[in-house]
Amino acid sequence: MIEDKNQQRTALSELGEFGLIEHLTKSFKVNQESTIKGIGDDAAVLDFKTKKAVITTDLLVEGVHFDLSYMPLKHLGYKAVIVNLSDVYAMNATATQITVSIAVSNRFPLEAIEELYAGIETAAKLYNVDVVGGDTTSSTSGLLISITALGKADEKDLVYRNGAKSNDLLVVSGDIGGAYLGLQVMEREKQVFKVNPNSQPDLDQYAYIIERQLKPEARKDIVVLLKDLDVKPTSMIDISDGLSSEIIHLCKQSNVGCDLYEEKIPLDPQVISTCEEFNMDSTTIALNGGEDYELLMTISQEDFPKIKANPNLTVIGYMTEESRGMHLVTRSETKIPLKAQGWNSLSE
Repeated sequence: MIEDKNQQRTALSELGEFGLIEHLTKSFKVNQESTIKGIGDDAAVLDFKTKKAVITTDLLVEGVHFDLSYMPLKHLGYKAVIVNLSDVYAMNATATQITVSIAVSNRFPLEAIEELYAGIETAAKLYNVDVVGGDTTSSTSGLLISITALGKADEKDLVYRNGAKSNDLLVVSGDIGGAYLGLQVMEREKQVFKVNPNSQPDLDQYAYIIERQLKPEARKDIVVLLKDLDVKPTSMIDISDGLSSEIIHLCKQSNVGCDLYEEKIPLDPQVISTCEEFNMDSTTIALNGGEDYELLMTISQEDFPKIKANPNLTVIGYMTEESRGMHLVTRSETKIPLKAQGWNSLSE
């Protein structure tokens, strides 16, 4: 957390807008055959031939979506890409290209923006997507990042939010709740640092949940796995706002109800121990925390034998008739109506 006061600072004004774009994107390579023209013209040119194109966009704003006092710029660049790719994978599609736009204030030197773009480039390489365009402009209020992701899929493979049927199984990838707790740990350390700037936190015991917050991964592997298992979900969504609100999205779009079983929710041991330390209820955190970027899906009961032994997927409930409503079934077998109390960037 202690800043190096002697680091080099190159003012962005020395390069100008086009010079800056050229400087930041000179090492980006084109790998996708669908990319006909990437950066360097008025627009990118893409050719998906017989595939359907999938397009999604996200805007991240400093002070609302991220705090640079503990979010390294390289991690921020990486995460900004991941949150968009996650939406593409939630359509059961393959991500292929992204565009990157930033608005940046003059408190950021070139070296800081290079760090941001290093994270973007790392994510693009790892997930095999091409950076094909974007924009840079000045900002009077900190840093803004907007990323648009494009993907492709055969029409028969696309999965929407509105296909769930009564008696379908509710399935989630990975484990949940970690990202929110990672944020709580870093917020606590930020307050400690304000009081004592010389304190260096020992965060080893929180490594997993901090990584879930600072460097999440999109579940491209789950899309591949489902294809390998010959399972097409009936509906799917990624968990950005909390498990509860994502289940409600699926239910409302599909006109079904749901029984979610508290005892089935997958929690990492670090999530359980940190909840105890912070005196928080782990189920509440899992339901409302958000930013896990796992995939939540419904699958037909006849596909259950294909997934039942898979460690990447957990059945956490099943869909019911719409008239039965949306409920959490507690460990004591009480039914509690599900509420969408997830993270909302427009709330006060």
